[in-house]
Amino acid sequence: MARLTRWLLASITATTLVAGAAQVQAQEPVQRESRFVMVTHGVPSDPFWSVVKNGAEAAAELVGARLEYRAPSTFDMAMMQQLVQAAVASNPDGLILSFTDENALGGVVQNAVDNGIPVITINSGGDVARNYGARLHVGQSEYEAGRQAAERMQEMGVEKGVCINHEQGNQGLDQRCDGFVDGFNGNAEQLATTYDPTAIRNAIVAYLNQNSDVRGVLTLGALAADPMIRAMREQGATDMFTLGTFDLSPGILEALNAGELDFAIDQQQYMQGYLPVMFLDQFVKNGLLPAGDVATGPGFVTQENASQVIELSSQGIR
Repeated sequence: MARLTRWLLASITATTLVAGAAQVQAQEPVQRESRFVMVTHGVPSDPFWSVVKNGAEAAAELVGARLEYRAPSTFDMAMMQQLVQAAVASNPDGLILSFTDENALGGVVQNAVDNGIPVITINSGGDVARNYGARLHVGQSEYEAGRQAAERMQEMGVEKGVCINHEQGNQGLDQRCDGFVDGFNGNAEQLATTYDPTAIRNAIVAYLNQNSDVRGVLTLGALAADPMIRAMREQGATDMFTLGTFDLSPGILEALNAGELDFAIDQQQYMQGYLPVMFLDQFVKNGLLPAGDVATGPGFVTQENASQVIELSSQGIR
């Protein structure tokens, strides 16, 4: 009888423990995987955006979120607008985008916000995106960066400069050229091109042949910097001009290290991919966000510090 009693007590205790564990397990909240969509204007041939994507994917893996990256095959605001509209219609937990054109994207962003989708902008449009409900911007002041480029060139003895704009209509690139021209007090102008490398190279050579007093050339990214550097090498003219660019790429870093390029303006594009994913993850889980925009630039890379950046570039971080 005593043996039977002990067996019953043991059975009841075990059953109670299992039931209690099951109840605790049932009460634990199930953490759903967050889904974030990133839409940028970066064309596949631009190495800048592969680094942005690397940063976003690294952050998504770290926090256990699903990231969907989308971009048009060419610089096409109508196509980008459609991509953002499709992203909003899919009702993600958060939307990240480069706000390159207020007219094309403002209403779409407002629609996302009205539907409860938190929006963070990156790279371009930080000065106007909040007007449409964006939570914050991760990037740099494009106008200020352009102005600093002009100041640096003037410190190096340049009296007249030209800004090569390969995506005219991209408000971020337009602001870079505006800052550059204003920084020269009007002694500079903007040269609009396409993003075709041969067209850029030919346009730069023709412009400089026609404007012999221009000694400073600023490009706005690797798509234009690489053809500029190639043209200068072909003409044996790398020492005749002060050459600067926005952004980094393996080719730009090689030219900096060799002294063929005087400076590159670095906006740490890896962080423009990484930080928004981390911020949205915290917002979805805990309702936390930075109180203001996050500046990732501008900084300057020159021959003096290029070698430090090259190794990180080979890892897809710079």
